[in-house]
Amino acid sequence: MQGNSILEKLEGLESRYEEISTLITDPSVIADQEKYVRLTREYKDLESIMNARQKYINCLNSIKEAKDIMANETDADLREMAREELQLNETLQPKIEEEIKIALIPKDPEDAKNVQMEIRAGTGGDEAALFAGDLFQMYKKFCDSKGWNVSITYVSEGAVGGFKEIDFAVSGNNVYGTLKYESGVHRVQRVPVTETQGRMHTSAATVAVLPEADKFEVNINEGDIKWDTFRSSGAGGQNVNKVESGVRLRYPWKNPNTGEVEEILIECTETRDQPKNKERALSRLRTFIYDREHQKYINDIASRRKTLVSTGDRSAKIRTYNFQQGRVTDHRIGYTIYDLSGFMSGDIQGLIDALTVAENAERMKEAEL
Repeated sequence: MQGNSILEKLEGLESRYEEISTLITDPSVIADQEKYVRLTREYKDLESIMNARQKYINCLNSIKEAKDIMANETDADLREMAREELQLNETLQPKIEEEIKIALIPKDPEDAKNVQMEIRAGTGGDEAALFAGDLFQMYKKFCDSKGWNVSITYVSEGAVGGFKEIDFAVSGNNVYGTLKYESGVHRVQRVPVTETQGRMHTSAATVAVLPEADKFEVNINEGDIKWDTFRSSGAGGQNVNKVESGVRLRYPWKNPNTGEVEEILIECTETRDQPKNKERALSRLRTFIYDREHQKYINDIASRRKTLVSTGDRSAKIRTYNFQQGRVTDHRIGYTIYDLSGFMSGDIQGLIDALTVAENAERMKEAEL
């Protein structure tokens, strides 16, 4: 194993892993939530690398032992067992090496976070609102299949159905790392139900996927927030219309890039419980500010990548849904699926996997792995 480049790249990580495993049990670290969360995430990443490292060492040792037996053993049965063991581990070796290379790619610290998602109808009038509704149902079914929780925070319904805008939170395991690829403009080509002449229309909806900010990551002066309450007109029956459960907050935020003060306006009508709506509106405010303050970092990453797989210009057209041909095409990687009905029913994991592979290939090239 001497001179093995894969193992050389793992040098030093074992001592760091042991150091962090001690730190995260230290009461002073546990008391510092920001530090504790950061270290536990690093520990989890290093744990998977250490497991892969041990599996790789075991594989290399098995190859060496099998070769020694084949070179020195005279018993035919032992030699045959060694030959099978050698063949098995020589097939396994490149797979483990690839696993380690992917594990060594610098992790996006946001990947483990929950998200706030926004879907807005774009060009296309009523048809765009209907398509925004279709996209929400697609994501809802996908999230349900993953066991994730979806909570609607704001809805503005379209005149004939669908949504002019719908905002919702998704919580679960590695949510942002999965859904971050969905940010951008989604274009639909189909004959709308509102079309009497049977002509094909092209409409669009925009999707934004924002990593949910932790409380310690954004500094908000709650004394500057102006709150209003109102009666919700959304789902919930007569009771919700009689109670001022809907909340609206206005917050003056100084843009660090321009120095100008902007007023952030957020509404939340999700529940009949006003305190819960206030809590969720605050969560959206933290996420909005966090997203805006980190946009430069996101753009810097995107500028180095050719496909802009998961980050970059949110006004870029990323995908087309052609109903007449039953196909979905992702323009970032030239990937086409001819099962539009299945895709719209939430079966989107295959495309997300393809986008993940494309991004990992870029990041491995950047890291020279």
